[in-house]
Order: sequence, then structure tokens, then C-alpha cells
Amino acid sequence: MQVQTYLFGAVDVAPEKIVTFPKGLFAFEDKTRFMLAHEEAKGTPASFTLQSLEDPALAFQIIDPAALGFSYELELTDEEDALLQSPAAEDVVVMLVLYKQEEEGAGIAPSLRAPLIINLKARVGLQKLLAQVATNVTLSNLVSKV
Repeated sequence: MQVQTYLFGAVDVAPEKIVTFPKGLFAFEDKTRFMLAHEEAKGTPASFTLQSLEDPALAFQIIDPAALGFSYELELTDEEDALLQSPAAEDVVVMLVLYKQEEEGAGIAPSLRAPLIINLKARVGLQKLLAQVATNVTLSNLVSKV
């Protein structure tokens, strides 16, 4: 299937690159089909593009939270588990949507409270909105004279 994309122009999309988000994404609930893409020539990608197949102008940069030093332990509701087709743990990835902060010069930040959970085997995903994120912070390589 050929699709017009925002970043890559017209591309052929293989079925294994399509991910369906049955409930869409936050603020884009009517967009449910996306493809995962990255620049092939650059080796292992730092981030991926999640491109809407329904709207060529809609694309998100997503990143593995581990690349930023984060890991998630998420509990799925029965409804979320069913939506993801009761995946095995090894078939699931968690990704974060990157966004440009409004303050000029503030840069790009990950959306920590709205991770994407994708069942790679079934090619289905959801965005889990978290009320709060509990964090454990470990600092290493500190030098202290205390």
C-alpha cells in the first residue's frame, strides 16, 4: 500500500509496519492507523516516526524510554489487556511521544504521563494516560566530601 507522508513523501507501507490504535491517540481519537518508520540509512534509530495513514500531515516522533534512562512498570486494566489482545510481556514495547515545549528555547521533551503501549506481534496499541508518575531516582558517579 502506498501512502503520502509528511516527512518521507510517498512511501510503500508493508503490513508489518502498520499499527492500529483502536481508540486513537489523545486529542486524535479519530486517527487509528499508523505506520512506524525511521531513516533506514542511519542504522539503529534514536527515535521513530509514528505516521498517520489517515492524515499525511499528522506524525509523531516517538522514543524508547530506556534511551532516556526511564523504565515503566505499568498495570493494564482488563479492558486494556483485551484491547492489546492479551500480549506476552516480550511482545510489548512502551514508547514515549516527543513534543516541542512551548517556551522558546526549551527544546523537546517526552510525554512521560501518556506512554504508548504496543503489542508488536498483533500490531495493535494504545496510549495510557497516567494520573501521576511515581519515580525512583538513582544518581551515580557522584563525588562528595561529606
